[in-house]
Amino acid sequence: MDITQVVPILRIFDIEKAKEFYVQFLGFNVDWEHRFAEGMPVYLQVSRANLVLHLSEHHGDCSPGGTVFVRASGLDDFYRELNAKPYGRTQPAIEIAPWHAKLLEVIDPFGNRIRFNEDLAPVERAQ
Repeated sequence: MDITQVVPILRIFDIEKAKEFYVQFLGFNVDWEHRFAEGMPVYLQVSRANLVLHLSEHHGDCSPGGTVFVRASGLDDFYRELNAKPYGRTQPAIEIAPWHAKLLEVIDPFGNRIRFNEDLAPVERAQ
């Protein structure tokens, strides 16, 4: 078996709030949206760099309140980018995790968490 990609599915309840958070605040792109018919729940893909997420209004896809752990680099720049935006629902911070990494967690309007993790260099760990 060869796994080429893993795509988490996160439960959402309001497409406009989801786009405000994922697109306007986090800087993701909407790759595509799908509805079986007009008025039906939406299923969409958003992405930023190598991170791809599926967001679903379908109740059978997943439960709200999931967590996605993302290994990343450049968290200080991402932190500055987020905190420069006028998004009043959250103000993320970087903390140092017990596993010697920078951690920036964001929580979407539906209770889903994305934990961006950047391992510290050995010199940073010693400080």
